[in-house]
Amino acid sequence: MREAAELTQLEPAPARRGAPKHCGWCGRRLPEAGNVGRRRRYCGQSCRQRAYERRTALQRSGLPEDAVVLSDTEIAALQDRLFQLRCAAEDIVTAVDDDADPRELRTLAEEIARAAKDLEQLR
Repeated sequence: MREAAELTQLEPAPARRGAPKHCGWCGRRLPEAGNVGRRRRYCGQSCRQRAYERRTALQRSGLPEDAVVLSDTEIAALQDRLFQLRCAAEDIVTAVDDDADPRELRTLAEEIARAAKDLEQLR
């Protein structure tokens, strides 16, 4: 019975769930870390500082902590990228209606995938 207790103490700790795998500020993928200590939330000190500045500014403004604030320029850029994605999707619909060959459809689908990947990075 004593051996069973010793064995359970030697087992590795279960993997943490819900720990961030991407930087909390810029969205870059974080490097894999060991099992010791807290997991990183930011890729570097500058991202950590920007996140702190945002949190304190939000506290002063009274906005909810999960609020996203975008400038007019950022909103316009986001709308442009969404428009590009919609146009690429419409191109596929038109190509299918025109009985396009599979290579052309694949090229158009890759364009949509590329546009969607660009949209994943909001910051």
